[in-house]
Amino acid sequence: MKIAVVGTGYVGLVVGACLAETGNDVTCVDKDEAKVRGLRRGKIPIYEPGLEELVKRGKTEGRLTFTTKLADAVKASQVIFIAVGTPQGEDGSADLQHVLGAARDVARAMDGYRVIVNKSTVPVGTAGRVRDVVRAETKHPFSVVSNPEFLKQGAAVDDFMKPDRVVIGAEDTRGAEIMVALHKPFTRTGAPIMVMDCASAELSKYASNAILATRISFMNEVANVCELFGADVDLVRQAVGSDRRIGSSFLFPGVGYGGSCFPKDVKALVRFSAEKKYDFKILQAVEAVNEQQKRSVVGKIEKRLGPLKGKTIAIWGLAFKPKTDDMREAPAIVIVKALLDKGATVQVFDPEAMKVARGIFGNDVTYCTKSYEALRGADALVIVTEWHEFREPDFERMRKLMKAPVIFDGRNLYDPKQITTHGFTYYSVGRS
Repeated sequence: MKIAVVGTGYVGLVVGACLAETGNDVTCVDKDEAKVRGLRRGKIPIYEPGLEELVKRGKTEGRLTFTTKLADAVKASQVIFIAVGTPQGEDGSADLQHVLGAARDVARAMDGYRVIVNKSTVPVGTAGRVRDVVRAETKHPFSVVSNPEFLKQGAAVDDFMKPDRVVIGAEDTRGAEIMVALHKPFTRTGAPIMVMDCASAELSKYASNAILATRISFMNEVANVCELFGADVDLVRQAVGSDRRIGSSFLFPGVGYGGSCFPKDVKALVRFSAEKKYDFKILQAVEAVNEQQKRSVVGKIEKRLGPLKGKTIAIWGLAFKPKTDDMREAPAIVIVKALLDKGATVQVFDPEAMKVARGIFGNDVTYCTKSYEALRGADALVIVTEWHEFREPDFERMRKLMKAPVIFDGRNLYDPKQITTHGFTYYSVGRS
C-alpha cells in the first residue's frame, strides 16, 4: 500500500519504518526541516533498539522516504496515519491542536478517498472530532479510523512487528477492511485483529496503560508495607505472580513509573472521565502513590546520611526505563532535583540519556562518561534505572572509589545478603 505518516516522533518513526519493512511504500512527513534532513541522512533522533537498521534498509530499498511536503504525501497515499504529539495540559487533559491541525491539512490535500488513521493517543471522542474537521474541509469520501499503538519503549520494533493484538476502531466497513489487510502480515502467528467502534478503541489504550500503572503503584505500596513488617517484597511478588489470574508482569517495586505514556495517560483518563462527571478515585490514588514513591528514596538517604548539604551522591540511570534515552516524567528528575535542593553534589551516569539530561539539569550536576566515574568520592550511590550493565558490577572497585560504601537500590538489582559481604550498607525497596 501507499502510506503517509504525519509526524516523525517516537510513534510515527517506528510505525513508518515497520510498515516499510513489510513492503509498503511509506512517506514520513514532518514540519521540522532539520529533522527531515537528518532522517534523510540516516540520523535517528531517538534511541530505540533495531530502529536504525529498519530505517536504513527502508531508505536503501526506496520504500521509506521523508519530506516536509504533507500535501504531496497525501496525494500519493491511500492511508494516512496521524502520529503527532498530544502534549499534556496543565489540567491533565490531552492537547489535540496538533492532531486536529494535521487532520485539517490532510483534508485540504485530498483528491479522492482516503483512510485517515488516529495513531496518536487521544481521548475518547477524538475520532468524531477529526471526522467533523475533515468533513468541513473536503467533499471527497473518507474513513476515520482509531488504531492505538501499544509500543513499549526499548522494545517498540518487536511490539509492532509481533503485536499481542491489533486494535482497529472503525465506523465503516471500507476503512476497517483496508486496515485489517494492512496489519495481516504482522499477525500471522495468530495475534487477534480486533475491529470495534472508535470510542472503544480509543479507550482501550488508556485502560491498558492505566491498569499497568495501577499494578506498579500497588506493588510499591506493598513494598512499603513489607519494610514496616520486615517482609521481603520479592517473595511476596513471586507468590502473587504465580497466581494465573494475576500473572507476574509489572509487579516489580521501585522508585515509581515515568515515561511518555503512563503518567500522561493516567492523568488524561482521570480528566476526560471528570468531564462526564465521573470521579476516577483509583487512578487519582495511583498518581499520588507514584509521586510519593519517586521522593521516598530521598527520605531514606537523609535518614542514613543526615543533612545532605556538602554530600556527594552518585546516580546510576536517568532514563525512565532501560533501552531508551527518554527522560519524560522520569523518577530520576524528581530525585536529582530534590538532592540538589537539599545542597548535595550530584554525579550522574546513564548509557544513553546523558544528552537529554543536559537539557534538563544544565550545569547543576556532574556528567560522567563511565559508571564508575560517577562513584568517585561519593557518599552514596542511588540506582534509579535498571540498565543491564549495572547488574554485575565490580563491587570491590566500587567500594574503593566511594567515600562511603552505601547503596540505595531503587530497582532491587542485588541480593541483600551478598552485597553486604562486599562491605556495603545496602537499602532496597521492600526488603530487609
